[in-house]
Amino acid sequence: MGGSTASYPPFDRGSLENGLTARTGQSGQTWTMWRRYGTLTTMTIIKLPDRRDLDIDVSGPEDGIPLVFHHGTPGSVRQFRMIQRAAHHRGMRLVTFSRPGYGDSTRQPGRRIVDAADDVAAVLAHLDAPRCVVAGWSGGGPHALATGACLPQQVAGILCIAGIAPYDAEGLDFLGGMGQQNIDEFGLTLKGEEAMRPSYETEAEGLRHADAAGVIKGLGDLLPDVDRAVLTDEFGEDMAAGFADALRTGVDGWIDDDLAFSSPWGFSLAEIAVPTFVWQGSEDLMVPFAHGQWLAAHIPGATAHLEQGQGHLSITVGALDKMLDELLTTLSD
Repeated sequence: MGGSTASYPPFDRGSLENGLTARTGQSGQTWTMWRRYGTLTTMTIIKLPDRRDLDIDVSGPEDGIPLVFHHGTPGSVRQFRMIQRAAHHRGMRLVTFSRPGYGDSTRQPGRRIVDAADDVAAVLAHLDAPRCVVAGWSGGGPHALATGACLPQQVAGILCIAGIAPYDAEGLDFLGGMGQQNIDEFGLTLKGEEAMRPSYETEAEGLRHADAAGVIKGLGDLLPDVDRAVLTDEFGEDMAAGFADALRTGVDGWIDDDLAFSSPWGFSLAEIAVPTFVWQGSEDLMVPFAHGQWLAAHIPGATAHLEQGQGHLSITVGALDKMLDELLTTLSD
């Protein structure tokens, strides 16, 4: 796939890009156009029924079926150009949003995984879109599963990429095979927010200003060689930009994500009644292979792609076209 490999500039919501006026950051305002490296996108903050703000980004054809993409942990509304191109090529609108506590999205203390479905329903209503497909990568995986389980009339299919399994999953060693950084992170999570915050703040300070090389350094023992190899040029830049936007207002979203992962999700995988595709790599040190195996075995009718030799990042870089083509087949069912 072609496209620019120019670096993202520092993310400044009050700047001007290519002569197009950027939004001011006030909630409820109308769409404002941004242009990023030849891709026209629309960004806004919507007001949710409970009065929270939700930061959303939509790119691609206005009449395209929405691909609602749930970001990883930590992560944000910032769209990966690789995913933009693949979605737009297939006539889809790529829809992203920062989960509560990340970027400009208001924190939702005590949120559960299942709560993501209400936010997606609000986004779809804002777009006047009756149907969509959803995807989630890493920490976004459970949120995509929740969306499909709770919105079966609107969600045609689910793509779960290197998604984390429930902490209390029967028969799963949740921490088995994880890199030490993630083991330490979940160890703090079990002690609660007060114990988590100092460490998360320290790590976030480095990620807010990291380039692609800094991301590799920061992720340390979580990256097998196959993942390090893809964290170059555009992909590494986009990941760094996503971390920076996610954490520029604090670490609340990251803390709340991890607390939600280690608590009851608020829904059962048995509730999922739409086609679901589970992708997982054997070399993944962030979300171990066993998580993908467990999800594939416990989601009704799931199609499993348990890939040997692939990591947490490389699996998407190498198979994104196949993933989206397969997901699109659910729209004809």
